[in-house]
Amino acid sequence: MRSLNQRFIILLAACWTAAALVSAHAAERPTPRIQLIDRIVAVVNTGVITQNNLDDRVRVTALQLKKEGIALPPRQVLEKQVLERMITDRIQLQYASQTGIRVDDAQLDQALQNIAQRNHLSLDAFRKTLEAGGVNYRTFRQEIRNEMIIAHLREREINNRITVSDSEVNNYLARHQGQQSGVQYNLAHIFIAVPEQAGPEQIQRRKARADMALEALKSGEPFGQVAASYSEAADAMNGGRLGWRNAARLPELFLTALQRMKPGGISPILRSPSGFHIVRLIAVRRQNAPYIVQQTHVRHILIKTNALTSAANAKHKLMQLRNRLMHGANFAKLARLYSEDTSAANGGDLGWVSPGDTVPPFEHAMNALKPGEISQPVKTSFGWHLIQVLGRREKDVSQERRRLLARKEIRARKADERYQDWLRQLRDQAYVDIRLNRQ
Repeated sequence: MRSLNQRFIILLAACWTAAALVSAHAAERPTPRIQLIDRIVAVVNTGVITQNNLDDRVRVTALQLKKEGIALPPRQVLEKQVLERMITDRIQLQYASQTGIRVDDAQLDQALQNIAQRNHLSLDAFRKTLEAGGVNYRTFRQEIRNEMIIAHLREREINNRITVSDSEVNNYLARHQGQQSGVQYNLAHIFIAVPEQAGPEQIQRRKARADMALEALKSGEPFGQVAASYSEAADAMNGGRLGWRNAARLPELFLTALQRMKPGGISPILRSPSGFHIVRLIAVRRQNAPYIVQQTHVRHILIKTNALTSAANAKHKLMQLRNRLMHGANFAKLARLYSEDTSAANGGDLGWVSPGDTVPPFEHAMNALKPGEISQPVKTSFGWHLIQVLGRREKDVSQERRRLLARKEIRARKADERYQDWLRQLRDQAYVDIRLNRQ
């Protein structure tokens, strides 16, 4: 009965958010120019990236960087950075296609509908707004489809294979008792990847790139500009910003450096198995306040709808059961006889539930009831319910919440690290021929 977490959340690239695109294009529409004959700037396995593909992405990226207040790196540097991101995306999309991942038009239309709603527009008005701002709607659709495919791919290849044991949670909570408990860091970073089988010379070249980035920072260049110029992380074009991260989501390498830093500080070059890192600490905050929620002790009777039981029949059956309850019938006994939920064996008792534990229609109806009161039939995605509230209480769930957050953050950190390693291996195995600087 309790609601399931979403299997994944699609994180759309910042440069494709509607508000940014529309405002940026409206402010800086490209001036008409002679259309040159297109040329190939990179071969990626059996596919190609053309100059026009690259120019389109560079233009949108530059507009987004300006909107974020990040100084643009030189055009040649920006092109190289954007092309590397396009190559990584193309490799992932090719792998997804080969392994059967698809996003059909219905899924895509629903995602676009959600984006339009977040911008307080109908889908048709959203399309017209994009086109009025100079955004090709077909291209926009394809970019969103690609983002969804990559999100599905990461979920299948990485997230679904991550496990977090109770001992890992216990060790984290013990390790971060006291000073580190509840600490969050607002970070930005620069990442220089090192191939898995790199030799000494290649490692030295990668280290030299990290040295150049650090020297640029020491000379006073803005961190966001240096990240856009040198970083090879997916967030390079967002100034390298990681945002707020709980300590559990950060590797020990970062935490050790951060504990010696003050807000505004920049770390030395940090070496990990995946490459070289430079971290900027933007701010620190603590979250140690008690977390108190109102819990409800609730039980229910569920009648599911299917080919044999229509919604009308399910509702009618519950009305009959409710009438019996109003005349003194035992709720637990009727739940054991008629409820089609796994809680039937416990007389329909779901125990003490916290906000968010049940699906919204159930929670809304439950919250409207007084202790002892029985609801009218309530429809949810599971079927039709009779709900009875047995009691309410305020409870400090700080410890449970700390464990939940610790598990979530450990999982996210492991997923981030494994995803970067997986991307590096995928890139190393691909055939890539970059022709950007060839005449």
